[in-house]
Amino acid sequence: MAEAADPDTEYVDHALLNPGFIERRRYQVQLAETAKRADTLVCLPTGLGKTTVSLLVTAHRLAEVGGKALLLAPTKPLVQQHAEFYREALSVPDDEIVVFTGDVKPDDRAALWDESRVVIATPQVVENDLVGNRVSLADVTHVTFDECHRATGDYAYVYIADRYHADAERPLVTGMSASPGGDEEEILIVCENLGLDEVEVMTEADSDVSEYTYDTDVQWEKIELPDSIIEIRNSLNEVIGDRLESLKSLGVSNTTQPDVSQKQLNEMRAQLQRMMDGGNSDAYKGMSVHAEVMKLRRAVELVETQSVEALRRYFERQRNAARSSGASKASQRMIAEPKVREAMRKAESFDDLHPKFRRTRVLLAQTLGIGGGERVIVFTESRDTAEALTEFLSASFDTRRFVGQGDKEGSDGMTQKQQGETLDAFRAGEFEVLVSTSVAEEGLDVPEVDLVLFFEPVPTAIRSIQRKGRTGRQDEGEVVVLMAEDTRDEAYFWISRRKEKQMEEELRSLKGVAENVEAELGGDGQADLSSFDGDGSSGGSAGGPNADSGNEGSADGAASGSAQPGLTEFDAETGDGSDPRDDGSGSAVDDRAGAGDDSAAAEDDAETSDGGVVATAGTNDDVEGTEIVVDQRELDSTIARDLSTRDGVTTRLETLEVGDYVLSDRVAVERKSVADFLDTLVGGDRSMFEQVKDTARAYSRPIVIVEGEDLYGERNVHPNAVRGALSSLAIDFDASVLRTEDEADTADLLEVIAKREQETNDREVSAHGEKAAKTLAEQQEYVVSSIADIGPVTSRALLEHFGTVEAVMTAREEDLLEVSGVGEVTAERIREVVGEEYPE
Repeated sequence: MAEAADPDTEYVDHALLNPGFIERRRYQVQLAETAKRADTLVCLPTGLGKTTVSLLVTAHRLAEVGGKALLLAPTKPLVQQHAEFYREALSVPDDEIVVFTGDVKPDDRAALWDESRVVIATPQVVENDLVGNRVSLADVTHVTFDECHRATGDYAYVYIADRYHADAERPLVTGMSASPGGDEEEILIVCENLGLDEVEVMTEADSDVSEYTYDTDVQWEKIELPDSIIEIRNSLNEVIGDRLESLKSLGVSNTTQPDVSQKQLNEMRAQLQRMMDGGNSDAYKGMSVHAEVMKLRRAVELVETQSVEALRRYFERQRNAARSSGASKASQRMIAEPKVREAMRKAESFDDLHPKFRRTRVLLAQTLGIGGGERVIVFTESRDTAEALTEFLSASFDTRRFVGQGDKEGSDGMTQKQQGETLDAFRAGEFEVLVSTSVAEEGLDVPEVDLVLFFEPVPTAIRSIQRKGRTGRQDEGEVVVLMAEDTRDEAYFWISRRKEKQMEEELRSLKGVAENVEAELGGDGQADLSSFDGDGSSGGSAGGPNADSGNEGSADGAASGSAQPGLTEFDAETGDGSDPRDDGSGSAVDDRAGAGDDSAAAEDDAETSDGGVVATAGTNDDVEGTEIVVDQRELDSTIARDLSTRDGVTTRLETLEVGDYVLSDRVAVERKSVADFLDTLVGGDRSMFEQVKDTARAYSRPIVIVEGEDLYGERNVHPNAVRGALSSLAIDFDASVLRTEDEADTADLLEVIAKREQETNDREVSAHGEKAAKTLAEQQEYVVSSIADIGPVTSRALLEHFGTVEAVMTAREEDLLEVSGVGEVTAERIREVVGEEYPE
């Protein structure tokens, strides 16, 4: 429940806003007045009410123009948070303010969309619904992109903005961010991708804003590393130097210094790739050495800047990776290197603490004890370090961790419900210290704290600004950044300082120069939108004719003692869900035979169907033109999005049992990149052939598209092996094999085939195939091959030798070594997996 209105506080008065709820603040009035007239980027420090600005523009548009509003936020917790705030603030029935995440079934979303006035969603869900032709943006009169600095590359914001400007009858866009980019070019890219014409910037130096903020004291503390940690680092650096010497001999590196920059390493990799493209066989070994250098640099970074415990866990993961079937040469070589083994032994025997741990404890004691503070947030880049810190600090303070949901090896994530409960307890003062990874940085309603401690510098301005935004909003706050002396921390320190200063300068230069930005973007502005204001006014002061629709207060950060309600009071009661990085994709995990794609769909908020949907596209009388059924797992590529924007083409999303695209009742397509195709030949994974076999059983005209260039040169694979695989697909599986250059070329080809089938040949779309059941032999091979990632070839050899799955499981190590293809590492790994007790 919202707090009672303070009789001494002035509130916004508007027909669609609950009275006595939104405190009126002048700086927000100015931002809202601009944002309701034109597509606007709103830049405002964290905690000072960006959400309120958007809310009031939404209220104005719904009242004056009608239609519906859409607010997009990058994570499910943020979506829930915004939804609760909007329901509290708007005098709109709660059931007309709906939440769209991957937890809501697609068919339910389609119905809810039609009935709603305000939709608050993760962008991937809306992207999927647009690609799948489930919703229309035609009647959406206001779209808000929260944390809009994400609108780069292939992020869903870019596609949605493009569709919105093309499909909506009366579009208006508001982008919100505390930190939209590191320089003018980045900011302009965001504006261009979202179709924004104006930039409105408020900083803490503005008089209207400063009265609601307090000073934040930022301190940088150097930490001296002990000799024992330096010895571990030096052992690893020696190996890095050796590997760089090897790369230097190939002519791709001009240094052997272990402090080589990431930029230099990226340049080396690009040069190696060019050499591979040119047929230089030495470049393949060089690429493997380069991968080893990257792994070693990560190990050095962990021991220098994080903790020895984080390094130990990293080494353990690398050992397991090196033992697995198909392990990379880089992993195997690194683990076998004597100097790395020495570093591993020293890490295992290290019984002290990284000095950052002790300094953290001292700073917390000063803040919570001597200083009488109540709450502290400690940020770290590593989940391993977050867990080690939580355990360490719990001996002196009431401490809890706050991490993402995705489980990692040796580390359990947190469900959305657990995250919500943790934040609620932190706000309520049930514990003092929150140790968090980056999940709490962006937009989440983390309460005001007395100290924000960076366990390491953040090398990007955006993340640093997000973190520091957690203090100094309601009282004087302090930020401390720990920096290990003579390490990468120092480099990140200077990068962070430079980028933050650069961003501040760029924002200031953009402040008040909307016309110049518009000219650079080539936009035509949206001055005509003023005609949608009730009186046609193009702006006005707080007391002007538009006061009812433009005045507003902060929602997510009030000065101490104010009755202003904030998002702290309106955080949603969350339920079980997925990773807070939730993309709401609606994508199901690829469970086809042998599928091993490390896709976003597998990581994030997956929608699943009962037993897997074959597809329900069938004949659709409502579809005009050509229909293409797309498997949800194909959303990692841009093909479906590309097709969905084409005239005369309707895309429909399904979870297909066979095929990636269905173009008619007889044509289904399996798409493989050149890299995926070659992985099948060198990795022992036969999933491609099993997938094509299933497709061929269900469709009379199966097609395999191999996408990409340099099929015979990308990997060190004999051309005859490639030709043999292509021949097998054509002869053994009766599949047509077609080549395309890239995703755009693939989209063109799919459109041509679909139109030929449906328009020229008058065939219907019918996604009817289903995956063939595995035979007993295939099931036995599957079980054995999963023991230690040993692959299908070795599993067949084991079964042929021992006769049964049971015999393989109970075989002694010396008996396993008698099987062709089973070496000491594989035999040891099998016995370890089968015989070791399950860890609690």
